[in-house]
Parts: sequence; structure tokens; C-alpha cells
Amino acid sequence: MLRWGKGAWNWRSIVGAAAFFVAVEGVRSHWPFGGFGWGRLAWGQVSGPLAADIRLGGSAFVSFLVVLLGGFIYLAARPPYTTRAAIASKLRLQHAGVVAIVLLASAIYGSSFSQEPTAGQVNVAAIQGNVPRTGLDFAAQRRAVLNNHVQRTHELADSVAAGEAKHPDVVIWPENSSDVNPFKDPDAYAAIDSAVTEIDAPVMVGTVIGNENTMLTWGPAGSSEPGPGEKHVKKFLQPFGEYMPFREILKHVNENVERAGNFVPGDGPGVVRMPAARGDVLVGVSTCYEISFDASARDAVRNGAQFLASPTNNATFGFTDMSYQQLAMSRMRAIETDRAVVVAATSGVSAIVMPDGEVVDQSRLFRPDILQADIPLRDGTTPSVAAGPWVERGLAAAGVLGIIGAFLASRPTPRKKSR
Repeated sequence: MLRWGKGAWNWRSIVGAAAFFVAVEGVRSHWPFGGFGWGRLAWGQVSGPLAADIRLGGSAFVSFLVVLLGGFIYLAARPPYTTRAAIASKLRLQHAGVVAIVLLASAIYGSSFSQEPTAGQVNVAAIQGNVPRTGLDFAAQRRAVLNNHVQRTHELADSVAAGEAKHPDVVIWPENSSDVNPFKDPDAYAAIDSAVTEIDAPVMVGTVIGNENTMLTWGPAGSSEPGPGEKHVKKFLQPFGEYMPFREILKHVNENVERAGNFVPGDGPGVVRMPAARGDVLVGVSTCYEISFDASARDAVRNGAQFLASPTNNATFGFTDMSYQQLAMSRMRAIETDRAVVVAATSGVSAIVMPDGEVVDQSRLFRPDILQADIPLRDGTTPSVAAGPWVERGLAAAGVLGIIGAFLASRPTPRKKSR
């Protein structure tokens, strides 16, 4: 057990352990194959009192606080094992006071952010067309998936014409909503263009162009910018799914290796411009797996994103909790960046999330649905966005140095030989 100062565990050892936890979590989130940030401790705090602290230092800072406060609670609650019970009790009260102060500060800080728009407001619609069946072979039904999203968009246009729904300013389709490349398939192009023109609003379409997983903006005919426009190419790709590490070696081990994609990552700003009737809207895009990476949402906001879209395709995961885990991450990203987040999923869960993390509309799994709400457009940056990765790096460095210091301090001191 670590010994930082007198006693096996004290406030110094707790702080060091929390910082070292950030270091371990950081390595796992960046390496190997780009890392896997899905399991960060912070994502489980979305409905807790520490959620708002993600605005200060990102997911790493929230993970640090969770471990830190857990340690303080332990120190405050454990029975006295020393003869100086009065001193021990006083220290425990001090630890409990620190816990209460941090929790209170978190609540005050979280409530200090207004939900009022600072750069206008738009009505957004998220289309969930659904897929014919679950599992890895959903992609074999590409045409059916495209038709589902076209049909739902036509239904929304009919509701608008009947006065049953508001006219959306922008529409978000999911990732892989058109795995039929519209630039090579005239029927797919015509189907998308028909739906976009009838709804008379720019639509973000998930498609595949060559070996790029692409979110493509599409303007209605008769608008100032009709047809395909700007695109976001997914930058953070899922290993063993969207690409296969060591493909040439592993394909001799398992025949399913060839089912993995062969996508290449993009390098754009993470923002696309959607020319709505009331003016251009800058939308930050974190496609599916990208939402778990800090740099995705942060870079988009730094490049001017007024709200975030997280188009996703979760059909291969069936009725597991994966979609709800992803929604929790999207809610935390909303809080971190002070931006609304629109989650559009092929099969669910789709959701519209306000900048404080509140879900104002949500779909069910494997049900076609249309979500629609007014969301605020925001400008400015939170401390987390401004600091970027430096909070995580600082905490991780402190944790590693602390472990090294504890190891050196625990080594026995060699005795001097007597003459």
C-alpha cells in the first residue's frame, strides 16, 4: 500500500491515487489503435452532482473528482484505529466538509449556465428511419435503410404541410442512412434530393463516398445552395470494425476479418455549414464513435460550432445498453461544450439534448421515429474547451510523478557501515 506521509492512506495518497487513475484512464483512451474512451469513469456521472464539472476540465477532471471524493468519503467514514481518536474524528469531519464543499460548488457552478440562446435559435429534426433487421448483416439492406429515411422525411414534410409540425430549419439523418453512394447511384441521388426538396430544409445525410465514412450536407432544390454541399469525414475510426489493424496477418486467422471496413480517417475542422432559410448554421459533427473522444467536440466548438450533431448507427449492437451509454456521453458533451447535441440514430436511441444535458425528446430502439425541437445556438467556449487536453495531461503527470515519489520514499534507507 502506498505511504505518502504518515499512515497508509491520508489526503496526499488519495490525491495521488486520483491523479494516477487519470493517467491510467488517459493511456487507455489514447492507445492502442487510437484508444478506447468509452469506459471513462466520467460518463457514469451524467445525472450526478459532478456532471457540471466537466465544463471545467473535461472528462478527465470528472474522473479525478470521483476517485478523489471516494477516497475522502472513505477517510471520513472509517473507524478510528489509533489511540488519538479525537484527532482522527476531527480529520474525518474535515474530509466530510471538503466533500460537501465540492458537491455544493458543483451544484452552484452547474446552475450558473443559462439555457438562453446566445447566437439565435433553430428548429431541428432528427430522423430515425430504422433498419430491416438487427445484427451484422443490416448493411445488406442498404437500399431499404435509405428508403426508410426518405419515407420518414416525406412524412415530416406532410405533417408540416398539414400544420401538425413546425417547419424545421435543419434536418439530421443518421450515420449510414444512405450507404448507397448517391454520386454513383442515380436512384439514390434522386431519392435523397426528393426528400430534401419536399422538406425544404438542408439535410445532413450519412453516406459512404469511396473509403470515407461521410456526413454530407444537402440543400433543397430551389434554395441558394441546392444539392450536395459540405461534408465531414469521420476522423476517429473504430478499429476492428471500420478498419482492421494487421489485416494481412489476421485474415489468415479468422475469416470474419474481411467483414471489417477499410475506411480512412478525415482531417477536416469537424464543422459543416448548413444554409438554413434564416441564415447559415454551423454544426459540429461527432459521428458515432467520435463522441467518446475529447478532441472531436472540443475542436468543433473551437472552429465555430453552434450546436453539435452526433449521427450514429448502432444497429449491430441490437438491444444492448450500448445506445444508452452513447447517449450518456452525448449528454456529458453537451454540458462540457455548452452546446445542444442532436443524436440521430438509424435504429435508436435518437435524442435531442439541451446544453445542460437535459433530454427533451428521445426515441425507442428499433422503432421509426421523428424527433423535433427548438434548440439554442451558442457561441463562446467553456474552460474545458479552452484548456483542451492540458488538464488531463497535468493530472496524469502529477499522478505518475506521485507514484514514482511514493516508490522512492518506500525504499529502505541503507544503513551506514560502522568502522
